[in-house]
Order: sequence, then C-alpha cells, then structure tokens
Amino acid sequence: MAVERTFVGLPSLNLPRAGAGGHPCQGVYHRPAGRNPRIAFIATHYQIDFSEHYMAEFLAERGFGFLGWNTRFRGDEAHFLLDHALSDIGVGVRWLKEVAGAETVVLLGNSGGGSLMAAYQSQAVEPVVRPLEGMRLARGADELVAGDAYISTAAHLGRPDVLTAWMDGSVVDESDPVATDASLDLFNPANGPAYSEEFVARYRAAQTTRNHRITAWVKEELARLTAAGYHDRPFSVARTWADPRMVDPTLEPTRREPNMCYGGVPERANKSVFGIASACTLRTWLSLWSLEDSQTRAHAHLPKITVPALVVNGNADTGVFPSDAAAIHDLIGASDKQAHELDADHYFLTDGARDELADLVTAWVTERFGAA
Repeated sequence: MAVERTFVGLPSLNLPRAGAGGHPCQGVYHRPAGRNPRIAFIATHYQIDFSEHYMAEFLAERGFGFLGWNTRFRGDEAHFLLDHALSDIGVGVRWLKEVAGAETVVLLGNSGGGSLMAAYQSQAVEPVVRPLEGMRLARGADELVAGDAYISTAAHLGRPDVLTAWMDGSVVDESDPVATDASLDLFNPANGPAYSEEFVARYRAAQTTRNHRITAWVKEELARLTAAGYHDRPFSVARTWADPRMVDPTLEPTRREPNMCYGGVPERANKSVFGIASACTLRTWLSLWSLEDSQTRAHAHLPKITVPALVVNGNADTGVFPSDAAAIHDLIGASDKQAHELDADHYFLTDGARDELADLVTAWVTERFGAA
C-alpha cells in the first residue's frame, strides 16, 4: 500500500512561530495514499525527533494514520518543561481529531515516550501537573483531549527512573568525572561481573543517593541564583551508562547482547560525553530528572489510564528490561490491557520484528475499534 506523507507545522498555544520561520510543534503525518483513516496514532518523545518514527510507514501501510510528532523540545532536552510539552502534544492530538478526521487516536508511547504519553493521558483525564515554582502552567496543559487507547513499546518508567538505573553509583564528586569509589566501581574487576547481591544492593542505593545529592545541590544553587536575580544555569551530569544489567547478563537474564548498551560497550560509553542528562539546566533537572520532584515518573500517571492498553517489549533490549514492561503493565489502570514480548532489540531492528510489531498492533487495535 502506497504511503502519503504530509509535513505538519503548527504554533503552540503559548509559543508562536519562530522568527526564522519554524513552528514549535512539527511532525509528519503518514497515511495510506488517497485515504483519511478513521484511526490514527501519535508518537512523541521528550527530545528525540519522532517525525519519521520507524513504525510510521509500517502502520500506514496497514491502513492507519500515524503522526510522528515533536514538541518545542525536539533536540533540546536541556530546557524541557513537562507542562509545555504536554500542551504541544495536545496540539497534535487536536490536529488529528479536527483536521485529519481521525475518530480514534491511539497514544503510542515508545522508549522514553512511554512515560511522556502516559503523563499526557493522565493530565487529560485528571489535570494535576504543576508548573515549576515561580512559573505559570503552560496554556492548554489543563485542556487536553484524551487519547482513546495507549500503547507502550520498549518503554521505561520515566526519565528519573531510567537515569537513576543507568547512572554510575561510584561517582563521588559531580565536578570531577574521574573521582570514583573503587568499592562501588562497576568496572573494577574486583567487584565483578558477575556481581553479588550485596554489591548490587549497595550500588543501587548509591545510585539513588547520587540522584538525591544532585537534586539537593540544584535546589541550593537555584535559590542562590534567584537571590542574585538569575533565572537558571546549565550544568552537566557525567557517567550515565552504568546499569549493572548492561554489564552482567546474569542479572535479569534476557536474549540481549552482553556487555552492551545503546552507547556501545558500557565502560567506554560511560566515559564519553554522550549520555542522558549530559546537558541540563537547574529547572530542567527538577522537571525531568529528579526522583524527588519530576512529574515525568509514570508511577503516578499509569493508574489513570483506563482506556484499552497494550504493552510490548523486546527481549534483546539492552536498556529496557522485562521488569520495566511488567511494572508498566501492572500499574496501568485499564481492565482491558495486554502484555507481549517479541524477539527484538530496542528499535525492533531484528529481522521481521517491525512487521511483527505492526501486525500485533493492527490486530489489537482492530479488535477494539474496527478497521482503520
């Protein structure tokens, strides 16, 4: 089936078109050529460009509409604010309903977008998201149009959760990326792999402590800057490719490639400048990464998802694990919910995996909402 692609650029409710011409909300609508599907998907991420999402063409070929949608924070996670992102997603959902003619909108929460789309649905049915201290709630964030179904694929439980699970628990000085507690060093052969239960428990506790330590500094620094008349400042978080499961395949065993993460070999990736939270501001840390303060954690949002829900995970994923998918499934509030595991990596690049995922999604959606 031929696929037609249409660029969609729209102003946000509180951010106009940029002087250079760009719209804050942008995406690409994929649909079967010459048709206006009655069922459409929307997929959005915190900062990854989803306009050409890898499932868009597969689902459009099966008769659906697919809006790969970006908020103003595409490529700009360092300045992310949740309420503003939710307002921008709402622009996309309304476009599908009011312009594209979709009767049914399915929220596709892929990878980091899983918790973001859960937050969107939660805010749409019961608005509780708060603006950061000293800021106003983004216009439109309390008037969102709810999705009709929710699908989670290769998703984790939120940015604070995945960062804490991946961050190096042996870091002892955030201003010195070399400073390390050898007794907690994941890459010290004296500690493993394989890692003992005792080591993993100490390491997990150290990771949580590190997140809280950064949050404490952020709040102190924000108060200091505010008193001096400043609004914010940038900073960096180093060494965030150090989940023990990335190195030790005996921990939560799956079919994943051992000693591998999305950035390559963990020990090398952990010393690079490429990693989540590598670029932050104080306010973004509180909005996106802090265990204490961030509202991007899916734990509070998933129970409010009562529309039909589907959770799919790949058993060769090197960064999302079966326990993540199980927790998401268990927390979802819908009575109609399913969980499936496919032979696939994080991006479903395994031979035939994208077709298998598309067929699974098509059958699941059609059973509940009819043909596209």
